[in-house]
Amino acid sequence: MKISLITPAKKSSKNGNRTTALRWARILRDLGHHVDITVTYDGQKADLMIALHAWRSAAAITTYRKLYPDQPLILALTGTDINEFIHSDPKPTLASMETADALVCLHDLVVDVTPKKFRKKLNVIYQSAPALSRKRKSTTKNFDICLIGHMRDVKDPLRGAMALRGVPESSKLRLIHLGKAHNKAWEKKGRAEMKRNPRYIWQGEKAGWEVRKELARTNLMLISSVSEGGANVVSEALVAGVPVIASKINGNVGMLGKDYPGYYPVGDEKALRKLLLKCESDAAFMRDLSRRCKVRAKLFKLAEEKRRWKKLLAEIVN
Repeated sequence: MKISLITPAKKSSKNGNRTTALRWARILRDLGHHVDITVTYDGQKADLMIALHAWRSAAAITTYRKLYPDQPLILALTGTDINEFIHSDPKPTLASMETADALVCLHDLVVDVTPKKFRKKLNVIYQSAPALSRKRKSTTKNFDICLIGHMRDVKDPLRGAMALRGVPESSKLRLIHLGKAHNKAWEKKGRAEMKRNPRYIWQGEKAGWEVRKELARTNLMLISSVSEGGANVVSEALVAGVPVIASKINGNVGMLGKDYPGYYPVGDEKALRKLLLKCESDAAFMRDLSRRCKVRAKLFKLAEEKRRWKKLLAEIVN
């Protein structure tokens, strides 16, 4: 089957939409299909369109449906669709959802913001991540927390550093932050935080293998975002066996589960500090987090993502 995969993220982009598109293309090709990834749609014939982003891909979706009214169309709802545009500019977003034959989302709680009439179309396909060999530290000098994410408002990237400002001097907590600054203002903030806070180490943008290396040896992973559509870094941590501490937002709860004990209120560094200190001092709590993450990790294996795509394609094409 020839599949046209539309993503608003350009080839040079390293953001989540591009990463998702590339991974899905590999999966679909492994399932025996021919896949073309494009940013814009020029009317090329395809047996199926998969479009990422209801709002940004609205024009492509409309054009495809007019040209090929009988061909199936799958729409992937992204983080900005479900956290932003469905509220701020609903008309094109809802029109895309109406046009699509099936909707794909990345976590369990997208259903809560999906209009009831579209919920039967909704399919959760968790993002998979490659397995990592955990390299347990041979030293107890530091209790490291890994933060993977660019420095921009939606990531609330300095919340973890702010939480560590007030920990006791005896604490071994340290935050390693991997990700580039969105602009000069954020770069200035990051450098200023390192100057005042020796527990915060910002390493800037790193290659994928360097990120995986850090993730494999860290004690914890922190995701402090204000909103997410289903962050791939959570998938990576779960599959790597790294316990996660997360802001309590739908995008995180929908991946980690409603009863997961590793949440803190968005923007609350005092609550985050308390939680991180508990991780450092309470071995039983850490074992519980690890156990829960291990159970949840089964959903984020490549074989499971492939199985769900295969099932959806069989349903929508036949």
